[in-house]
Formats: sequence, structure tokens, C-alpha cells
Amino acid sequence: MESPSLTEIVRSFPLVLGVHEQMNTASYELIAANSTVNAVAAFVGGLVIAGALVWAVRLGIKVRRQESDPPRADEQPRLPESGAVHEIREMREPDEVPHAVDESERLMPYNMHAAGSKHADDQHRKRWVPGSSGSFGSGGPGRT
Repeated sequence: MESPSLTEIVRSFPLVLGVHEQMNTASYELIAANSTVNAVAAFVGGLVIAGALVWAVRLGIKVRRQESDPPRADEQPRLPESGAVHEIREMREPDEVPHAVDESERLMPYNMHAAGSKHADDQHRKRWVPGSSGSFGSGGPGRT
């Protein structure tokens, strides 16, 4: 049996896909009926979603009714007798990692400090010095 030529394959391609050169009235009716079915399906889907939203709202209202009432004014939290807690501003400096006495000695977790910084002896805030500002690569002379 001989294999079909390329031109025969190209000519038969629309037939394989079901595409005809002329569309008849039945095809138009099928397309119209299909769009009607799609419209009805979209409407029914919208009704289902709207019904689910109504159900969710009613469930939320039911759950809210079962919860306890919000606290009254006399049950609200109060400030402590000493007053409001204020923030503390302090200058910190890096807390260096302790060095092992011997190179073979290991540092254990209890040898480490809890925080990476500590209270600085000098509590004066570092101020800007003219000629020393600018970010890295800004082209300024830097600290001279």
C-alpha cells in the first residue's frame, strides 16, 4: 500500500478536523443552542455562588451570637499604678565574642553573652563631622 502524498494530506486536513467549506443551518442552530446552554449554566453557577455567600453570612451571624459579649468598661485593662511604661534610649556598643584561652578549648553556649551588644560607657550620641559623611561610593573624600 502506498503512503499518501503531502498534497493529499493537506487537502484532507479540514475534513479530519470537521471543518467544512460551507456551514449549514444546522451548524448555526447548534452554535446558538450551545450559547444558550452556556448562558443558562453561567446563571445557575451565579445562583449557586450567591446561595453559598448567603449561607456563609448566616453561619457567621449564628457563630457571633454564640460568642461571649465584649468586655464592659470596668473590665478593660488599666494602666499600672506607676504610670505608662516609657522607652529607654541608650547608646550600645558591640559585645565581642570571648576568646578561648587555649586554641584547643571550645566555646560553649554558656560562655556566650545573651545579646550581641552591651551598654556603652560613652552615652554621648555620635554626631556628624563635616567632610566625613556620604555613603560608600558617593565620590566624597571620606574621613580625612
